[in-house]
Amino acid sequence: MLSFQPKSVTKDLLSGLPERSRRVLTDRFGLAGKGERRTLDAIGQEYGITRERIRQIENHSISAVRDSDAYAALTQHWENLKAAITALGGVLSEETILQELAKNDADRNHVVFLLTVGHHFEDRREDNDFRARWHIDEQLAEQIEAALSSLYESIEPNKLTPEEEFLEIFARHLKQAGVKNRSNDALPRWLLISKRIGRNPLGEWGRQDSPHVRIKNTRDFAYLTLKRHGSPMHFTEVAKNIEKLFGRKTHPATTHNELIKDGRFVLVGRGLYALKEWGYEPGVVRDVIAGILQREGPLTREEIVERVKRERYVKDATIAVNLQNGMFVRNPEGKYSLAK
Repeated sequence: MLSFQPKSVTKDLLSGLPERSRRVLTDRFGLAGKGERRTLDAIGQEYGITRERIRQIENHSISAVRDSDAYAALTQHWENLKAAITALGGVLSEETILQELAKNDADRNHVVFLLTVGHHFEDRREDNDFRARWHIDEQLAEQIEAALSSLYESIEPNKLTPEEEFLEIFARHLKQAGVKNRSNDALPRWLLISKRIGRNPLGEWGRQDSPHVRIKNTRDFAYLTLKRHGSPMHFTEVAKNIEKLFGRKTHPATTHNELIKDGRFVLVGRGLYALKEWGYEPGVVRDVIAGILQREGPLTREEIVERVKRERYVKDATIAVNLQNGMFVRNPEGKYSLAK
């Protein structure tokens, strides 16, 4: 997307600076060697001066670059960089810019340096809500951040939304924030500016702090696997599908242990698990019967069997045996209720 080599442009911009100024910028931005960026303190110790003095040299050197003949001679390159960022959305996280515009790792620090010295570009530092980002339009940056904040507030804590639907919701928040002209391609990049909104490995969006988005362990992978499947699964199948969907090898016994520990899952048969959010209640068969009777009142044996089998993969005889438990009584009409 860039018509020039960032490293070559950096070399031209630094060439006219005094040796110490050139060294300070090179060290601060990691423009040489392995690309390691040095702190103000580390550079100050090398020169025997304070970190504040190094900061002053850095700021003065950046100003000198902007005022140089070399900078003025690169008008075409600055316009090319501006056009590239505009095409990507005009407001982008620093990481997105580097992924899109840096052809290799060696170019990354040079692109950041060019953004820093280029007068077209303004940065916003990372904070609690947003990643480090750059923009070429202050008003658009404000509007996008407002839209991202209102979008976050509208998301239910543990809800997941498919990407296409989520982008439509985001588009409405952008419109409310005053963003009129936008490219659909820019929306996913703008979402990446937020630290509070995220996407899981299945491409579903939600709050970043949700265990359904920030996947940490086998339980979270199991949740996504069951949710994608849409119906109860045996724990061995859950383990197989975790590997199939995510490329993460998981032992069936480990998967079983994790499912048992997590309240999001309900054992509904021999080794069969479902998600509690589907309406399944935890507990053994007698607990399920008790819950049904508590909600619906007295029911016949046939009615109880039909309702229990919505929640458990068990035989009719198993349900009948549990009805003999002292928790339940049968009235003269043949209906069962909870014993008092």
